[in-house]
Amino acid sequence: MSPRRRLPVGAEAQREGVHFRVWAPHRERVEVVLESEGTPCRVALDAEPGGYFSKLVPGVAAGDLYRYRLGAKDCFPDPASRFQPEGPHGPSQVIDPGAFEWGDGDWEGLSLPGQVIYEIHVGTFTREGTWQAAARELPALAELGVTVVEAMPVADFVGRFGWGYDGVNLFAPTRLYGTPDDFRHFVDAAHRVGIGVTLDVVYNHLGPDGNYLPQFGPYLSDRHKNEWGDGINFDGPDAAPVREYFAANAGYWIDEFHLDGLRLDATQAIHDDSREHILVEVGRRVRAAARGRRTIIANENEPQRAKMVRPIGRGGYGLDGLWNDDFHHSATVALTGRNEAYYSDHLGTPQEFISAAKYGYLFQGQRYSWQEHRRGTPAFDLAPWQFINFTQNHDQVANSGHGKRCQHLSSPGRYRAMTAVLLLFPGTPMLFQGQEFAASSPFYYFADHKPELAKLIREGRAEFMTQFRSLDHPDLIAWLPDPRDPATFERCKLDLSQRESHAHQYRLHKDLLRLRREDPAFRVRDTRWVDGAVLGPQAFVIRYFEGSPEGTSDRLLLVNFGRDLHLDQAPEPLLAAPEGHGWAVLWSSESTDYGGCGTPAVEAADGWRLMGEAAVVLAPERLPPGDWLAAHKAAEERAKEKKRRERTRLTE
Repeated sequence: MSPRRRLPVGAEAQREGVHFRVWAPHRERVEVVLESEGTPCRVALDAEPGGYFSKLVPGVAAGDLYRYRLGAKDCFPDPASRFQPEGPHGPSQVIDPGAFEWGDGDWEGLSLPGQVIYEIHVGTFTREGTWQAAARELPALAELGVTVVEAMPVADFVGRFGWGYDGVNLFAPTRLYGTPDDFRHFVDAAHRVGIGVTLDVVYNHLGPDGNYLPQFGPYLSDRHKNEWGDGINFDGPDAAPVREYFAANAGYWIDEFHLDGLRLDATQAIHDDSREHILVEVGRRVRAAARGRRTIIANENEPQRAKMVRPIGRGGYGLDGLWNDDFHHSATVALTGRNEAYYSDHLGTPQEFISAAKYGYLFQGQRYSWQEHRRGTPAFDLAPWQFINFTQNHDQVANSGHGKRCQHLSSPGRYRAMTAVLLLFPGTPMLFQGQEFAASSPFYYFADHKPELAKLIREGRAEFMTQFRSLDHPDLIAWLPDPRDPATFERCKLDLSQRESHAHQYRLHKDLLRLRREDPAFRVRDTRWVDGAVLGPQAFVIRYFEGSPEGTSDRLLLVNFGRDLHLDQAPEPLLAAPEGHGWAVLWSSESTDYGGCGTPAVEAADGWRLMGEAAVVLAPERLPPGDWLAAHKAAEERAKEKKRRERTRLTE
């Protein structure tokens, strides 16, 4: 009888020993080399149809080390290794995922609507840079209002540190952050405090060092090239086992680590001309592995193809969310005033933010001058929560060249106002680690490659940065932090004590997330309940319609990124309060609690007054009948006085 397996390939602990299975279609003989004790022991695997080799080996247990011997002498780690204790070039280790005792039996998973995402790099999120240290910070994230932690890639990679996008052992969580059970403990602890965990995975390329998959079979293909070289063989000869390998990997994280979903990196570079795109199968495998738990599958798609998140039955891929670069680019221009390089098609105007609130993507098929072709596809049918908005992420902070975060590139008032836009807009908000307390630490690109490869990567990184006019100068390479220098990595680590020392910023984010969570008007699931209008060169209003005919639970978000604005005339119906009501300040970015200077009345006797570089939230406030009549009478008297002064001016 064939052993019961979780995965199609890899080493799996059984009652009678360990069952090994590997795909090596061009090899005539495959042996497993056991290295745990004394002289390595070789055991020949049995050939199966389709290029697979397998065998149940008695006397082997979890914790034992092994490699596969291909042919006469070459030994390599397992392509489906669950752990590489010595890194990608070392032996694989047998792991028994069933030995971990989970405590999240009542956890039902998460779906994307209503979530607040928090992106972390485990190695720099804490000083220790481990899963165990990160787990200690989960209660603070829950108190802040975070509901989903999204970890940057953890598939093992070469070196002492790195972003993780050069992973080569796709089933092995990197030894740099701890053991696989340390990762499981982190997820279990997150679920205990009500936080879901998703993982960034890379299915468009493999890293340049430590990738032994080509030794086993045609995992890569030159049929489709991308910016990293050869693509994955999803549609060429012998593609079926490759597709199964990646689909199984997607399900593996959900099944064996109880993750709540995935973030798929650069899906535009996942090329597949098959009848069914591999991403459809990836999504299907994630849902199946969850066994009824809700899951989230987000994706980064630079061309902004809406079909990524449409249902499979309507010709889509069935994923859930899309990173919204348009929102980020408009926000960056509004904050900094610079619209260079890939920001050049965004102006940071009020209309851009109104359109972002109502439609998500700004480019849905129009010409994009930076790329000299059309960008995006129509997305009017998508729900607001399917767009994941951000003002910072790992890429964009590092792409500033000097690794500076938004608060260092803008004024305090404008930054606070933009934070309100991010956290109160209809899209799903995402914060980057430390953003909630305006972390002073930069975030650079870092990767610990061998010297000759590191030199090429550093030069390539500098060449990429020259698209920004402000960075295109002769000494750029010398000026950019060296990605291979350990000091570059160390400087990126957060100082979590800044939650207290930067208390104004921390409270700003915490209060806004509470408002988003508790005020029904901000739980926007349908853009029919949101509208906006331009009020000035850098000012706009978003009205959130709560849904009742009276409108007494509506909210106004007034934002002014420019100087003080006085609206003597306001022929804009979105500013009209419900009958019998005026507007009262519910929240202000200029509160002294956040380091602001206080908030005067917005709707004054002489019209509307919007403070410069500020945002306010207004709520209807019922006026007593006498106040209502008095307000009308006072308005009539002001109108008469204004006409009298005008007549006097004309007759003089």
